[in-house]
Amino acid sequence: MDIQKYIKVEKVPGGQLEDSVVGKGVMINKDVIAPGKMRRKILNQRIILLDCPVEYKKGENQTNAELLKEEDWGVLLQLEEEYIERLCVQILKFKPDVVITGKGLSDLACHYFSKAGVSGMRRLRKTDNNRIAKACGAVIVNRPDELQQSDVGTGAGIFEVKKIGDEFFAFFVDCKEPKACTVLLRGPSKDLLNEVERNLQDAMSVARNIPKNPKLGPGGGATQLTVSATLKQKSSSVEGIEKWPYEAAAIAFEAIPRTLAHNCGVNVIRTMTALQGKHANGEKSWIGIDGNTGVITDVKEKKIGGYLFGLLLFLSFISFAISIFTFVG
Repeated sequence: MDIQKYIKVEKVPGGQLEDSVVGKGVMINKDVIAPGKMRRKILNQRIILLDCPVEYKKGENQTNAELLKEEDWGVLLQLEEEYIERLCVQILKFKPDVVITGKGLSDLACHYFSKAGVSGMRRLRKTDNNRIAKACGAVIVNRPDELQQSDVGTGAGIFEVKKIGDEFFAFFVDCKEPKACTVLLRGPSKDLLNEVERNLQDAMSVARNIPKNPKLGPGGGATQLTVSATLKQKSSSVEGIEKWPYEAAAIAFEAIPRTLAHNCGVNVIRTMTALQGKHANGEKSWIGIDGNTGVITDVKEKKIGGYLFGLLLFLSFISFAISIFTFVG
């Protein structure tokens, strides 16, 4: 699962944290081109996605046209209009309800679309276009004359434009098989939203990594305290300066439970002393801190887990560094 491409987080200040939702589809920060003429809510819509401009192409090189008669100017304008009309006819023959392009869309094309009852959106990011394609089953087309019936997306149930805060957002929801989604985060301030987004990214990364390496250990700092106690016991059996790496690593592992205790607002020194005493003999490896209450508890009973792969990777680096230190010493 590519959580960077197909799971997008939209942060909208305002409201409560409980108002945050995970949409069964995609949400983008766009409105239709002509709000008064185009529909803002469509059920079971047909979607065409383009990655080309629906407007008259400008020449790559600078050209000068010399007009001798007034009628010649009208001929040039008519050529442009006929070109745009041909593009719109090629698109409209597939009877779409929504046309989305990542490039420009001219006012004349907007007129043809609104006359046919089609809602149009322009200048979308490529990532948003890809997520809409994943959600509704459409295929992004680079040229209108290459459109096929199979390229039209019919997987989205509802297309709707809503105003959230001060901006308009387009929703493609109730998708049949959405392989992309958008998470809408609400909160009273931007700082809170940024913090929630960081925590959400960590949680999604853990959920993605668990199928790859299904290993979980006790959370609440229990795993780190057990490793720290083991390293301390190892350092007591080593003489000379070679015991320093073990002691330094043991102190480093205590940073996680110490931070948890500090965040809970409990007495950090007393809590850490109590936890170190319970883990000293190695018998109570499931004892950790409840992050909600700050109480020392059995994390196995509370079902508080932690992803073990990162810890195993860090331990391998620690052992590698200790071996290097021993060799150099």
